[in-house]
Amino acid sequence: MKAYVIEQTGGPEVLQLRDIPSQEPTADEVQIRVRAFGLNRAETYLRAGKMGAITTPRVPGIEAVGEVIHDPAGVFRTGQRVATAMGGMQFGRNGSYAEQVTVLRSNVLALGDTSLPWEELAALPEAYLTIWGALDKSLAIQSGQTLLVRGATSSVGLAAITYAKTRGLKVIATTRSPANADRLRKMGADDVIVDNGEIAAAVRQIVPVGVDAALEVVGAATLRDTIKALRPFGAVSVIGLLGGPPILEQFHLMQDLPAATRLSFFPSGLLGTPAMSLQESPLPWIAQEIAAQRMPSLRTQTFDFDDVRRAHSVMESDRALGKLVVRL
Repeated sequence: MKAYVIEQTGGPEVLQLRDIPSQEPTADEVQIRVRAFGLNRAETYLRAGKMGAITTPRVPGIEAVGEVIHDPAGVFRTGQRVATAMGGMQFGRNGSYAEQVTVLRSNVLALGDTSLPWEELAALPEAYLTIWGALDKSLAIQSGQTLLVRGATSSVGLAAITYAKTRGLKVIATTRSPANADRLRKMGADDVIVDNGEIAAAVRQIVPVGVDAALEVVGAATLRDTIKALRPFGAVSVIGLLGGPPILEQFHLMQDLPAATRLSFFPSGLLGTPAMSLQESPLPWIAQEIAAQRMPSLRTQTFDFDDVRRAHSVMESDRALGKLVVRL
């Protein structure tokens, strides 16, 4: 089968299209024919060496959609449309930048009956499963609440807006560029704040008592300010590292953490573990909502399989304002 292989760190040019053997599934795995996959920052970090040295050839990619080739346990039938995310892809096993991928069964989810094309389905798994974990599991969002999305122009930030709005929340979104405000409003944001590094006061002009919940996509660089926008007993979940390393220098629990507020970090590595069974996730419902045009699509551009290098260049340019996908 054909797959992209990284043999050394560097720019997009180190992504090499190779013929490699397909991997037969073991008792707890499923083999999938990849029809499309979404692109993520994690793959650019791997390629650039930000996740350590490349000592053996690596196939990148942490999500895909496609059809089951073989499930030894018979849980998924041959030809069934499925999605997969995480489960060690690109780290402990080959990733999804390939014609086929063999993954843990616990990290496979049936997509059900949906009219969405493969490229639209490919925009869903990593972004929306992460949002499900952060918003439902960590923040326990409820209809009628107000959610702040800090760093909303990322694909996962846009997913947070669309998901929260469909769940009945009011959404305040931030962006560093005024030019992106219309995009965020079209995705469902009720209010947009241009982020100059300190937005807590602007949030409280909209919601004087503070927001019920906040999703921190930028990371440690803006976390202290984000926390100031919470109401008492509000909560923030950190999911992103756009602002740099996840390190807080001299974080003071009494001075930096407002009274009775909660702080958590949600890692997408939990997806598919006993703590977060993918079978409980809302991904099939989200696919139905997008197909019915009750939720907007995250996808902004689709690339051919032989154009993955250019896709990486676009992703690193920060011009995507949504999800980039590759269709095989």
